[in-house]
Amino acid sequence: QVQLVESGGGLVQPGGSLRLSCVASRSIFSIYVMGWYRQAPGKQRESVANITRDGSTTYADSVKGRFTISRDFAKKMYLQMNSLKPEDTAVYYCNAKYLNGLQYWGQGTQVSVSS
Repeated sequence: QVQLVESGGGLVQPGGSLRLSCVASRSIFSIYVMGWYRQAPGKQRESVANITRDGSTTYADSVKGRFTISRDFAKKMYLQMNSLKPEDTAVYYCNAKYLNGLQYWGQGTQVSVSS
């Protein structure tokens, strides 16, 4: 079992940047895939970016070229978000999936993009 805690959310103007962090309660080395998801009001939770244990990354089309996911293979994962748009406003969640199918979620951090 692993606990995940996100931080780094906040209010930013369009075109601005934020860096989200996800800190795990134990080493993330054995986690197969870690990712960031988001959920806007009235919408379903959607995948934003994922990174595998070997460092392979995938991104939603809506954030390609603007967001970058990374992990330090110790206890932290990050999401660098640049050129933020109002439609990026959502609660962002950290997710961890093990090969045995178990997955865990953080409590979420609010990102608001508005002028």
